[in-house]
Amino acid sequence: MGLALDAVTAIILAGGRGSRMQGLDKGLMPFNGKPLVRHVIDRLTRQIPRLLINANRHRDEYAQLGYAVFADTDPDFAGPLAGITAAFAQTDNDWIITAACDTPRLPLDYVARMCAAVSSNQIYVATSRARLQPTFGLWPRSCLPALNRFLAGGERAMHVFLNEQQAVHVDFSDRDEDFVNINTLDELSQSLNNIAVPMLGFVANSGTGKTTLLTKLIPLLSQRGVRVALIKHAHHTFDIDIPGKDSYELRKAGARQVLVASQQRWALIIETPQRPTDPLLAELRQQLDTTQLDLILVEGFKHEAFAKIELHRQELQQPLFCKTDPHIIAVATNAAPLAGITLPQLNINDAASITEFICTTLLMKPIPLPPGK
Repeated sequence: MGLALDAVTAIILAGGRGSRMQGLDKGLMPFNGKPLVRHVIDRLTRQIPRLLINANRHRDEYAQLGYAVFADTDPDFAGPLAGITAAFAQTDNDWIITAACDTPRLPLDYVARMCAAVSSNQIYVATSRARLQPTFGLWPRSCLPALNRFLAGGERAMHVFLNEQQAVHVDFSDRDEDFVNINTLDELSQSLNNIAVPMLGFVANSGTGKTTLLTKLIPLLSQRGVRVALIKHAHHTFDIDIPGKDSYELRKAGARQVLVASQQRWALIIETPQRPTDPLLAELRQQLDTTQLDLILVEGFKHEAFAKIELHRQELQQPLFCKTDPHIIAVATNAAPLAGITLPQLNINDAASITEFICTTLLMKPIPLPPGK
C-alpha cells in the first residue's frame, strides 16, 4: 500500500551521552566543514518536508540549525527508544521515521524506500547485509503502548524491542556503506579520510538529452574543482580503437586484453565475448581509481539500485520512472511543477542549478563556486 510523505515526520536522534566520544556531543562534532547532524539534515530535507531533532544536551545549539528541538521525557538518557516515545508528543502524524545524527552518508532514497515498504501497521526497520540498523526505522503511533511498557520495565535495547514487535526488515544491502556511523574520535578521523565516492545516474527515455546535459554539467563541476568520472552504458557492440591501428589489429588477432598508453592517456580494452549479460555497475566502478575522484556520473543502468536524476520532457509524453523507482532523488524537467511528484524538481534546461543541486546534495566536502561567481 505504501505510505504518503505527508503522513510522516522525520526525527533525527541526537539524545545520547556521547560516552564513546569522550563525552562530546557527536551530532555537533565538525565533519567536512559542518556539524555531523547538519549532513543528516541536508540529506533528510531532500526527502521529506517535516523534520524534528531529539536532543538532551546543547539544545540551543541544535535549535540554531533551524529545526524544532525536543528532549526525552525521561531525564536519565534512556536511549533512542526514549527519544522515539517523546517524538509522538511533538507531531500529529501517526508515523515517524528516524535517523541517527552520526550517519553523514544517509541514503538519499532512505525515506522513499521505507515508505514504499509499508503494507500494515507494523514497525519497519532498515537492514544492510543482514545487519539490523535499529535507529533507522519507520514507527507507527500504534506501537507507543508497547514501547512505554518496554521502557517502564527497565529495558532499553532497540534490537530486543524490534524483535519482540516482529519489525519488518527493509533491505538496504546496496547501501551498506551509507549506514556507517561515527561513534568515536578515531572513527571521525578515519571517516574524514575514507569518504566513499558518490555515484549519480541520469536516466531518461531516448531523445530526452542525457548526453547533451552531461556535456554541460561536467565542465561546470570541473570549474568547482570536482573530479568527475563517467560510466556510460552502450546498447550495442562498440569500438574505442581505430581499425588499422596496431592496437586494433592485435586485439582482433585474439588478444583478450589490450592496454594502450601514451604520455597523455592510457586505455585498457577487455574482450568479453562469452559474457551472457551486461556487466554490473559495481564491477565497472571497481575499475576506476576512486582516490582521484570526487564524483562518478553514470549514463544508463536505469535498472540498478543507486541514486539517479530522471530527465523528463513533456513533449515526449513518456511515463515517469520515478513513480516506480525509489532510487530516483530528483526529476529534471521542462514541465515543472509535475503534479503528484514530491521529489525535488529541477529545470532540465538550467545546467547551473542542476550542478548546484548535485554539489549540495551528494558531495561531502564544501564545493566553492568558480572564481568570479
